[in-house]
Amino acid sequence: MRADEPGNSLLVKKMQQLITAIEKANLAEWIELYRSPWRLLLINFVAGVARGLGLAIGFTILGAIVIYLIRELALLNLPVIGKLIAEIVRMVQQEI
Repeated sequence: MRADEPGNSLLVKKMQQLITAIEKANLAEWIELYRSPWRLLLINFVAGVARGLGLAIGFTILGAIVIYLIRELALLNLPVIGKLIAEIVRMVQQEI
């Protein structure tokens, strides 16, 4: 088969597309990463710690905002909110 035949130009074009896709996917780096399992383990461990820390910080901030809003609503002395907060306090006291 010669490179200038009609079927070959399509094959060459498809091979170029495949090479480009592999380069974009950084396949060589992934293969190198899987060849060193300790490095892969370390990277995944650090990523897990970062996710856990982010989750803890985010939940703390969100919880503080919710508690602040409930406190502000309680200070407004709205009847429905007051009953809801009284019910929450009653449930917490029963659990203690």
